[in-house]
Amino acid sequence: MSAKKTAAKKAAADEGPSKKLIASNKRARHDYYIDQTWEAGIVLSGTEVKSLRDRGASLIDGYCYIEGGEVWMDNAHIAPYVKGTWTNHAARRKRKLLLHKIEIEKLASKSREKGYTIVPMEMYFLGSHAKVVIGLGRGKKEWDKRQTLREKQDLREAQRAMRRRELA
Repeated sequence: MSAKKTAAKKAAADEGPSKKLIASNKRARHDYYIDQTWEAGIVLSGTEVKSLRDRGASLIDGYCYIEGGEVWMDNAHIAPYVKGTWTNHAARRKRKLLLHKIEIEKLASKSREKGYTIVPMEMYFLGSHAKVVIGLGRGKKEWDKRQTLREKQDLREAQRAMRRRELA
């Protein structure tokens, strides 16, 4: 093996496990102001993991709630595994999220306040472990959504103008 390849492998090992994105919920940032985020593990069955490796997931309609001191993610879609048999999973079942007790208590106290909800933001593999980023969000009003879109559009136009100016 060449010195370049061994150096690249060593650098990759120093960085830690790589992050492989499965699904993201862009709608969450559109509908909510996200105040705080947490990274949580997910309890999955075997066919769910195989389906996630094929990137068969959607977080669009998903939401999270706290019940009995545990955090649950419900209505997130993980497609049934194509090669699965009778052991296949239900696509929209509720799944337990793994967080530390202190994090759950903080999340529970914040989510009890009026207007706050817990939404899944993105799902990814960190090494061999499936993780989900959940965010504590406050709902946006319709005019807030329009204002955010207007700001993004203005920023895009400014960047285009700057690029044109550099090229000229």
